[in-house]
Amino acid sequence: MEEAVGAIGTTLDETTTCRELAAFAARRLNASAAVDLLTEPGAAPWRAAHAEPAVQPGRVAHADPPVRGGPVADRTAGPATHPGGTPGAVPPTATTPGSVPPATTATPGAAPAEAAPGATPLDGTAPHRLSLPLAVDGEDPAGTVILTRTAGPPFTGDETALLRYAARLAARHLGHARRLAAAEDAALHLQRALVAEPGRPHPNLEIAGGYLPAGPRALVGGDWFETVRLHFGRSLLVVGDVMGHGLDAAVDMNAYRTALREAAATDLPPHRVLRHLDSVVAEDDARRPATVLLVRVDPARGAATFASAGHLPPAVIHADGSAELVDLAVGPPLGTGVGGYEPTTRPLRPGDTLLLFTDGLVERRGEDIEHSLARLASLRLPPDSGPDRVVEEVLGRLGAHRAEDDVAVLAARIRVRPHQ
Repeated sequence: MEEAVGAIGTTLDETTTCRELAAFAARRLNASAAVDLLTEPGAAPWRAAHAEPAVQPGRVAHADPPVRGGPVADRTAGPATHPGGTPGAVPPTATTPGSVPPATTATPGAAPAEAAPGATPLDGTAPHRLSLPLAVDGEDPAGTVILTRTAGPPFTGDETALLRYAARLAARHLGHARRLAAAEDAALHLQRALVAEPGRPHPNLEIAGGYLPAGPRALVGGDWFETVRLHFGRSLLVVGDVMGHGLDAAVDMNAYRTALREAAATDLPPHRVLRHLDSVVAEDDARRPATVLLVRVDPARGAATFASAGHLPPAVIHADGSAELVDLAVGPPLGTGVGGYEPTTRPLRPGDTLLLFTDGLVERRGEDIEHSLARLASLRLPPDSGPDRVVEEVLGRLGAHRAEDDVAVLAARIRVRPHQ
């Protein structure tokens, strides 16, 4: 049993767990092993894994790769002919689509049983079969594990107990994987809904944004961007990053967004908005810390005022395609209660595009952050690239689609109006 604990459930991938279960059962119980999974109630099971033991006298062994796409019955060997039986006899453990049988065994002299794929009896005897559900007490079965032994004695009580333990272990890992996948899916939908529309800036600004979840599992974090319309034709640009990943981080991110909109509606300057948020968040022990960058853009004056709470500096993409990092004062992340946020103002020339981003865009494992930022500053984009083109180029050139952390990017440019 200790071997089963170490061999089954080494990843959060369902198919891998099924293959590990099949391999363990075939190796330890000296039988052909197949694992059929149910993906949803009423659906036909699909063969997730199949494994064969070492070749034994009296049988021919081979392995079929897992096949997905139709009922298990469509992919199993044809009906076997047993002594005293008839071709096509239905075994007592045969499953109907969507059903999982209880633990059953089939031995010579009993009702005929279907041979698992890859097992071909050569001596004319009926194979021994053992079938157990992939289930933990109180939960619906996730599928079935089926053993077929074409040579040798029937399955013993100890062997049945070992397979039951391995099946329960695999079922527990499958349950964990499915619950994690459901939580990540909910967080991803929440995240995408929140960043799908970056607010409503004034028409005098061109805006583009992008969000990418982290890694191959589409792991969602607390990254977000936002725009808030202010008085006198000004707009507040926001990008933030809540610590951690998953649904909790996405929920905290939404709380930050709501609080920030309320503070911005008072028309406070960016650094005072951060001070207010920091004091509010510091009073809530359950709230995760976050880094935030605010930029108030004033198109009429051609200027931008920045304030940072522990966030990476933004970049300015000039009309000629060159990039420049903005030098600004950086205060502590929100939630510390320390404060100490200061404003930085700089002019915006015609054709300049502001680029706000979270650390997932530039940070790479084992690399100094200064080197990561220098790689961004060295970019040379096509001249006169608008916000949409800037977001597309930066995400592609910096390999953001392969980043280990989620990425949020917001680009903005003052809209040039024709002379009246």
